Amino acid sequence: MAQFTLPKNSRYTEGKTWPKPANRANLQAFRIYRWNPDDGANPRIDTYYSDRDDCGPMVLDALLWIKNNVDPTLTFRRSCREGICGSCAMSIMGMNTLACTLGMDDCESDTIRIYPLPHMRVIKDLVPDLTSFFAQHALIEPWLQTEPPAPEGEWRQTPQERSRLDGLYECILCACCTTSCPSYWWNGDRYLGPAALLQAYRWLIDSRDEATDRRLDTLHDPFRLYRCHTIMNCANTCPKGLNPAKAIAEIKKMICARHS
Repeated sequence: MAQFTLPKNSRYTEGKTWPKPANRANLQAFRIYRWNPDDGANPRIDTYYSDRDDCGPMVLDALLWIKNNVDPTLTFRRSCREGICGSCAMSIMGMNTLACTLGMDDCESDTIRIYPLPHMRVIKDLVPDLTSFFAQHALIEPWLQTEPPAPEGEWRQTPQERSRLDGLYECILCACCTTSCPSYWWNGDRYLGPAALLQAYRWLIDSRDEATDRRLDTLHDPFRLYRCHTIMNCANTCPKGLNPAKAIAEIKKMICARHS
C-alpha cells in the first residue's frame, strides 16, 4: 500500500486559545487556520470566541468582529458582503463556501472550523494564492469576439438567446468549485477546472460570439477539458447553485458534434 508523508513544516499544530470576551453570554467558538510565512513556524489552529449579540449573523460578520476586537493579525479576503464578489471563499465546516452568505446558525455546531480553500498555496492565514486560477480563466478569453464592425447600438439578442446564458453568467469566480475538484488537485497545472470551463461554455453558446471554432480548438486537449470525471463536487459546493459539470459535458458534446 502506498504511504504518503506530509512535509514536517506543513503539519499544523495546536495554536493559541484566545480569552473569551468578558461579561458576554452569547458566544460562538471558532477554530481557525493560521499561518504566517514570515515567522518560519508550522501552521496552527487558533481558538476564538465571538460575541453573537455584538455582530451580524453571518460567519464573515464573526470574522470581522474577531479581527476588530480580538486579533487584528487574522488575515482573510472580503469585499462586498453580499455574495457577489467571491472574495471571502473559504472552507467552513469542511465545505467550500462564502463566509458572507453562510449563517453561523447554519453551521449547526458549537465550534465552527474554518480553513483556507483546499489544495491551493496559502499566502497567509485564510488567503489562498489564486494566480493560476485567474490565469486559467484568462486563457479561455472571456470576452465577446466578433468579426463584423460593432453596431452603432448594443449587440441584440432575442429573449430565447439570452435565456441560454442563465446558470452560467452568475459565476463570481470564487474558486469554491475548482478547489473542491479532485481532478484539479492532481492536474491543476494543466486541467482548467470547473470555473474556467463553465465560463468557457458561457461564451461558446453566446449568440453574439463568432469565435466558436477557435474556442473549441483551445479546449480540445487531453488535460484542459477531459480531466473532468463528473464527480459533481463542483455542483454540490457552488454557493450560487450553478452546475459546472453540466457545462463541461455540454462542451464535450459540442466537440463531438463538430467531429462527427
